[in-house]
Amino acid sequence: MKKSILNYLLLFPMFMITACGQNNKTETKTTKTTAMENVISKPENPYYSNTDTKKLKVTDDEWKKVLSPDLYAVAREADTERAFTGTMWNSETKGTYYCATCGLKLFKSNQKFTSSCGWPSFFEQDNKESIVFKNDNSFGMQRTEALCGRCNSHLGHLFDDGPEPTGKRYCMNAISLDFVPDGVIPNENKGNTETIVLGGGCYWCVEAVYEQLQGVDKVVSGFAGGTVANPSYEEVCTGRTGAAEVVQITYDKTKMNLDEIFQVFFTVHDPTTLNRQGADVGTQYRSVIFYANDEQKKAAESIIAELNGAKVYGSSKIVTTLEPLKAFYKAKDYHQNYYENNKDQPYCQMVIQPKIEKFEKVFKDRLKKK
Repeated sequence: MKKSILNYLLLFPMFMITACGQNNKTETKTTKTTAMENVISKPENPYYSNTDTKKLKVTDDEWKKVLSPDLYAVAREADTERAFTGTMWNSETKGTYYCATCGLKLFKSNQKFTSSCGWPSFFEQDNKESIVFKNDNSFGMQRTEALCGRCNSHLGHLFDDGPEPTGKRYCMNAISLDFVPDGVIPNENKGNTETIVLGGGCYWCVEAVYEQLQGVDKVVSGFAGGTVANPSYEEVCTGRTGAAEVVQITYDKTKMNLDEIFQVFFTVHDPTTLNRQGADVGTQYRSVIFYANDEQKKAAESIIAELNGAKVYGSSKIVTTLEPLKAFYKAKDYHQNYYENNKDQPYCQMVIQPKIEKFEKVFKDRLKKK
């Protein structure tokens, strides 16, 4: 592989990308949503699972190794974040809330209400074992502390001033919760298939290329990363969500491997321009690999080190970021298979079509048979 990818990348200048040219029309289309389970991936946290309900016995020293400092302070030291932090407190998006420490399912969105307190509030928990309680007499107050039923991490407090039918208010720290909106596509690796999420600028271009590659079963355009759950296309275009335009690639491991996925990735986009592809500028266009496990992360680190060492891009260093995949959000339907459905559009003819033609010349032995 190492020799072959260097040979491929000698042809890199053929693939310099021009502006994305995506229109910014308001998305009014709707898609059918289906609740998904076990969709969050946290490779850095071996205790995290959205399906395992077995109680954990993990020391604080171990938690400190796998949790971010802010989450550790709240979850393990019972700290409290500031009110009105983020957007979760008043979000009405449909979906499921999980413990950010261990992944246990805690609430559904139909158990949530908007409270003036400024923290995410719920009137009922998912089941009687998902959250446990103990008396909290700190700061001269008598309160009821709410803890995760699986990992015993601090979530917030329970009060008796909530709405009907329970009259309860589960006042939660937003940082203690992971949210997965209905309709999120799980990043599942089953049997002979595996998925990986990549960002290399305009997702229309990247999608069109990988759909031609032998061994690729499916390519879905969407968003990953950032601080906003299930962001809209317009929100991502502002560059303020931290999300990137990406494609989720599902491939058959009996027909291809990660090395080949990365051969294409580092050939068809410029990984040396920070937060930019051609005239498209912003963090949403960054070069990024969202890894779902250690194997993907190590493979990416290895190839980046090799390419930098060989000075494939001259004096320029690769700025591709490696980020753990927490969730992948599918873009609206009109973004899917965009090139195939819009070949007569000027952008497709002037930008995507030439890119595909050059890709087909370089990878002619790896193309799907038509």
